[in-house]
Amino acid sequence: MADAEGDAEVGGIVGEFLELKAETDADFLVMQVGDFYEFFGEDARRVADLLDLKVSEKSSHGSSYPMAGVPVDKLTPHLKGLVERGYRVAVADQHETDDGHARELTRVVTPGTLLEATDAEARYLAAVARTAPDRYGLALADVTTGRFLVTDATGEDAAEATDRAFTELYRFDPVEVLPGPAVREDDAVRDRLAERTDATVTHHRAEAFAPGRATHETKAQFGAETLASVGLADGDANGSDDPRIRAAGALLSYVEETGTGVLSSMTRLRTYAGDDHVELDATTQRNLELTETMQGDREGSLFDVLDHTETSAGERLFREWLQRPRQDLPTLRERGDAVAAFADSALARETIRDLLGGAYDLERLASKAAHGSADARDLLRVRETLALVPEVADAVASDPTLAASPLADVLDRPDREAAQRLREELDAIVEDPPGTVTEGGLFRRGHDDDLDELLDRHREVESWLDALPDREKRETGITHLQVDRNKTDGYYIQVGNSETDEVPDRYDRLKSLKNSERYTTDELDEREREIMRLEERRGQLEYELFADLRERVADRAALLRSAGRALATVDALAGLAVHAVDNDWVRPELREHGDLRIEAGRHPVVEQTTEFVPNDLRLGGTASPPDGERAGGHATDDRRFLVVTGPNMSGKSTYMRQAALITLLAQIGSFVPADAAEVGVVDGIYTRVGALDELAQGRSTFMVEMQELSNILHSASEDSLVILDEVGRGTATYDGISIAWAATEYLANRIEARTLFATHYHELTSLADRLDGVRNVHVAVDGEPPSSGETGSRSAGESDESVTFLRTVEDGPTDRSYGVHVADLAGVPDPVVERSRDVLARLREDEAIDVRGSAAESDGDAGETKQVVFDLGSGQFETGESDGSDGGDGDGLTPEQERVLSAVEDATINDLTPVEALTRIQEWQSELED
Repeated sequence: MADAEGDAEVGGIVGEFLELKAETDADFLVMQVGDFYEFFGEDARRVADLLDLKVSEKSSHGSSYPMAGVPVDKLTPHLKGLVERGYRVAVADQHETDDGHARELTRVVTPGTLLEATDAEARYLAAVARTAPDRYGLALADVTTGRFLVTDATGEDAAEATDRAFTELYRFDPVEVLPGPAVREDDAVRDRLAERTDATVTHHRAEAFAPGRATHETKAQFGAETLASVGLADGDANGSDDPRIRAAGALLSYVEETGTGVLSSMTRLRTYAGDDHVELDATTQRNLELTETMQGDREGSLFDVLDHTETSAGERLFREWLQRPRQDLPTLRERGDAVAAFADSALARETIRDLLGGAYDLERLASKAAHGSADARDLLRVRETLALVPEVADAVASDPTLAASPLADVLDRPDREAAQRLREELDAIVEDPPGTVTEGGLFRRGHDDDLDELLDRHREVESWLDALPDREKRETGITHLQVDRNKTDGYYIQVGNSETDEVPDRYDRLKSLKNSERYTTDELDEREREIMRLEERRGQLEYELFADLRERVADRAALLRSAGRALATVDALAGLAVHAVDNDWVRPELREHGDLRIEAGRHPVVEQTTEFVPNDLRLGGTASPPDGERAGGHATDDRRFLVVTGPNMSGKSTYMRQAALITLLAQIGSFVPADAAEVGVVDGIYTRVGALDELAQGRSTFMVEMQELSNILHSASEDSLVILDEVGRGTATYDGISIAWAATEYLANRIEARTLFATHYHELTSLADRLDGVRNVHVAVDGEPPSSGETGSRSAGESDESVTFLRTVEDGPTDRSYGVHVADLAGVPDPVVERSRDVLARLREDEAIDVRGSAAESDGDAGETKQVVFDLGSGQFETGESDGSDGGDGDGLTPEQERVLSAVEDATINDLTPVEALTRIQEWQSELED
């Protein structure tokens, strides 16, 4: 009978689970069953595999039900484990009813609504709306801190707008994205969202993005007047059609529907424009390895090297600075002043950093309070951290250099008086509170009169109980007697077996043990009932008092965020100063517009691991040249575009990347790795470095390269910094040179962006003589590689005596890349190296396109050469046939050769661009080959 009842109970619970599961579209459902949360059925099996849980089998009416459970107080880490894998988990909590227990869905925990973050990184939830092909709106919220941001992304066409929208998504790296209906219905955009982000993509209800509903949600959360005050369209009776409001309203409704309970912490709606920050597209952030290396590791990234923060909030803010450099000079100069002050005040700096070591994350504590998950220890952390603000401010004020810096203003931003009042309210909590908020023992005496009365009466009853053993011993004469309490028997009197004969009649036996008997009395039972009533009432009253105090903390979320932001800012600035001092960095001179001038610049990451050769750089249109110096008919103060040539592995890429990183560091307010630096503020940094296949998306190395180049050519402006490395190398030589040549012309003549372009197409060095602003620099080499007649082999570990890569960048071009030499250094077998030198020597004698713009083709072993020569400088063609002698008169030409000769003679040279000329030559050569 008991088994049947158990089967029925299990079957009923499983049925309830299945009914609740049908109500949610979450990936998993976990349901409270008494003191455990249980997964059932297929959910149990899957979760067990993911989280290494034990699966048990329960039977009901011949069916087996897999179950996997965790204790109630252990649910959070398991939820976190599932959510961080991208799953959405519905939670059904149990509550008491007149008929017993009932369960209902209370919340859905998703990647973007997980509060229990244990690292310093922000966890953004994003919503993306689109009202036109060329206009997007984005809303971004971090539920762990209460931050709420909106922006738009527009462009001249749909492609440009989409690129900008995805740039913002990459910048914030959301863990979950809610695409609006127009985004979901666009196959290309939807596929790109799935392919180009690691975020969980959730299809929220389409009606949540509707103008009327979104406007209502946003106004209800932030106030009716807020939209207009922050520059958002207020809309008409049907709601605003601003895509930012659509995204904001949808995001708010999603947070509310998941039951996260943190809407009250989102008190401030902030708008920002992309123009406020330096444009860093996804490719650039990856190529510059800002927060992770190309292999996806934090170690070795710029963030890893520069992060010296003491707090999780400071670390999060510093990461944000790296990913979102600023353009406004006042902000950058204030940061620079603060870093300089910290750099000059070592003792005060370390004192402040020691103080910050005791700070907790106020932004996240505010969100926990709003959610109702903050416990008494969390509120103590709030109190302790608020107390640090005046201490840090006093440390700043006591140092003259720091006191004169912007740091004092930073620490004045939080309302000191309001913070002091909140600290005083939190003094009511005892120093070492219990881990749960329902068992009492949370508050000091004097906090609440009713609580004090309960405590007094509780103490009286405890005193009566404490005195009971001695009183009973005196009255009964029993010597081996004690009073104790446990969960099973409650309060009891225990008497040893040797004296049980002396037990009075008023003792009622409870239990017999091996060496003793347990008893109770009417008076003890009454006192037990009283103390239980007192403890229950105390627990209820203290919980009510605590919930009220926690709500008051939540109501001050804006204050906590302000104080937390101030401490995080001080922490990030002090960390930058630590690195600057330890590594001999200098403060850059910032300019609104102008050159990038660096003396003895270094790569901030590479210099940490190897002995670094510093290099100078002059890039821009206003650098001062030596008196009267001119090159190629152009003034040398015009250096907007540098063609960088030199050997493989000589440091060209490092030289260009360090220029980009120094610029970026200057635009977060940091010192930079150089002896001196003048940095003109840029609106964007764009890079095309390296080559990666994306075969899963149907894109080859060259396609990826061309798409990245296309983005740069569409996005860069005259105020941008562009870094190009080996454009055109992924295709045939003529195609590659043509693309590189045309891109150089476009960047130099039309966009006029400051550009560094590394290439092994030495033909491009001739552009310095033809295009304004184009100049050549090269990485110097000492010595020559072995010729084809020399022995170039060497054993591993031997030094190279022929060529030394100096890693010093000098003005002017180079005409070789030393690729065979690098192959030798890499250990390529000697026969391959020697044959390579032979082939290279032959090609140099009969190269297809030389630096002057000539083209030739060899017939190989026949020793005959058919030539079509086009001098780009003079615009003259010459044709002929050679058998190895000094020349020929052109007699005996084939019909194909005659047609080519006729086409050459008829060509209008002045109407051909260099790229068109090269293309025409290629066509003629193809005809001659046929």
